Amino acid sequence: MEKQKKTKGSAIKVVTPIYQADNKKLATKLKLANIEIAFQNGEKEKRADELIIANKELAYQDQEKEKRAAELIIANKELLLRDKESEKKADTLIIANIELAYQNQEKEKRAEELIIANKELVFQNQEKEKRAEELIIANKELAFQNEEKEKRASELILANTELKKAEESHKEYILGLEEIIFITSHKVRQPITQIQGISSLLNETIVTQEEIKEIIQFLKEPIKSLDAFTRELTTYLCQLQSKLEHKNDEDI
Repeated sequence: MEKQKKTKGSAIKVVTPIYQADNKKLATKLKLANIEIAFQNGEKEKRADELIIANKELAYQDQEKEKRAAELIIANKELLLRDKESEKKADTLIIANIELAYQNQEKEKRAEELIIANKELVFQNQEKEKRAEELIIANKELAFQNEEKEKRASELILANTELKKAEESHKEYILGLEEIIFITSHKVRQPITQIQGISSLLNETIVTQEEIKEIIQFLKEPIKSLDAFTRELTTYLCQLQSKLEHKNDEDI
């Protein structure tokens, strides 16, 4: 019996902690459930507040809809009036479209005429370009010819200048020759005449040795004159040549 009592006592002792543990779990679950219920109540209150606000918003929207409906009625009346005006405008537009169609036909005619005119203008421009190219070629040829003419003119001027120089030199030379002829006719003729006279005397008469000596004395004077003239003529020729050369150098 004692053993049985001991066994029962130990069983009670074992059951009691298990029961206590279960109670703790239940208390914890209950606390969690209360917290969840409190949270849900809070959410419900929020939803209730939101629902109140939504109802107010819905009432406001209904009022706005009524206003829009009233405005829509007014707008419909305005639209009917506009439709009548639109019909009038449509009639006017039909007339305008007819006029526009006529104007478009006229524009098409003008466009066709313009296309023909443009083709003619293109042809004329092509012809102008051809004429312009021909004119450019002609201008180049004319410029070339002008350059050649300028060259020929420069050469002709140079040739004329050279010719004038040559004519002037020729005149100077002729004047020099005339001067030489004048000098020769006046300064050479007299001593030559004297020598010829003395020579005639020698041929016509028989002269003595003394007369020959006298004649030789007479010959000395015209011979000196001829010598002086020869020197003078040589000097003059040198001066004339130097003068012509100096003039040619200055002209160059």
